[in-house]
Amino acid sequence: MFRLVVVSGGTSDPSSTKLLADRAAARVANLVRERGGEARVSNIDLRELANEISTALVSQLSGPRLQAAVAALGEADGIIASAPVYKAGASGLFTSFFHVLDNDLLIAKPVILAATAGTARHALVVDEQMRSLFAYLRTMTVPTSLFAASEDWADPALNKRIDRAALELVLLMESGFARKVRDEAWRSYQHEFGSAGGTETEIDLDTDLMRLAAGGGAPRPKSPPRPADQP
Repeated sequence: MFRLVVVSGGTSDPSSTKLLADRAAARVANLVRERGGEARVSNIDLRELANEISTALVSQLSGPRLQAAVAALGEADGIIASAPVYKAGASGLFTSFFHVLDNDLLIAKPVILAATAGTARHALVVDEQMRSLFAYLRTMTVPTSLFAASEDWADPALNKRIDRAALELVLLMESGFARKVRDEAWRSYQHEFGSAGGTETEIDLDTDLMRLAAGGGAPRPKSPPRPADQP
């Protein structure tokens, strides 16, 4: 059983951004079945989380829907992330969602990157902007990125790219790479204090420096030892 999570940044209904992501997810699920497995697909539509994402950006408070999305990503074996392109960049809603995630949440998870736009002039947004964002989050993005402009939907080449990206994702999921990293190499990564509940850090909180950082008073200097009484 593989858990596949589809993140779509489309804001319209119907959405070409979601359509591209759904086509990739369907191909992944079919490949998994053909290889004797099963894929459970769940969807995160960011337009439904817009208010909670903006709240998390300014206050670091997560609403229930955002918390559910984070939990789904944490349990995912594979991810498809699809964004609309506005003004030569991935939409602010899409990037803001990934900005509010814990930096440790997606380490080593395999990801298909996808984007849609009205013109082919934006085709490099996936590899020049989205791939760098997911590299910062330390994911394993598949080599084949997906992009669809208005004229691409009827082009058979789009289906070939979807097939190739889907197979790459399935192979990465089957390898169990993300699980092996978490089980065998997690401590070798640099983690921020408090990431994933603080379970990945081994910081001694009972020190003078940590007490001072937490708002405690400065440590008192130790008194020199008193000389022994002279006979």
